[in-house]
Amino acid sequence: MTEELNVGKLVNTHGIRGEIKILSSTDFPEVRFAPGKKLLVVPADGSPKFEVTVETAREHKGMYIAKLKGYTNINQVEKYKGSMLKVPSDDLVELPENEYYFHQIVGCEVYTDVDDSQALGQITEILQPGANDVWVVKPAKGPEILIPVINDVVLDVDIQAKKIKVHLMEGLLP
Repeated sequence: MTEELNVGKLVNTHGIRGEIKILSSTDFPEVRFAPGKKLLVVPADGSPKFEVTVETAREHKGMYIAKLKGYTNINQVEKYKGSMLKVPSDDLVELPENEYYFHQIVGCEVYTDVDDSQALGQITEILQPGANDVWVVKPAKGPEILIPVINDVVLDVDIQAKKIKVHLMEGLLP
C-alpha cells in the first residue's frame, strides 16, 4: 500500500451545481487541481476513501473552486465537507536540485561537519517562521535544537540514507 500526501481539504460547497471549495495545502495547486487530475477523497466521517477526477478548477479568494466529474448537484458533494484530498506519494512533482519535500526531511538523522561527525539527533518537524525554514532536531537527550535551513548551515542532504550534514554556527546549540 502506497503512502498518500495531503494536497488540500474540502471545506465547503460552492453554488448548487456540485462545485467544491478546496483549501490547498500543496505548493503545486495548478498541477494538483488541473483538469483530468485524479484525487483521493478521504471522508471526514471515516467512510472509505474514493477517487475523483477534476473536471475544472480555478483560484478564488485564496482557495480553489473545483468541479469534479460526475458530480452535478450540491447534494452529491455536501456530505464530503471536511474531507481531506490526497494523492499517492509516487505522484510527486519533480523539485529543483537541493529542494525537498517535508516528508523526505522529517525523520532524517542530523550530523555535524566536524571530523568525528557527531550525531545531533533526528528531525521531528519543520517550522516556517518567515525568511527560511527551521528544522527541529530532537537529540537522544536534552533540549531540541533548531537548525536554520540556510546554505551556511546545511551542507549535505542524502535523502536515500536519511542523513543530513550541518555546520553548527556559534549560538545554534542550547
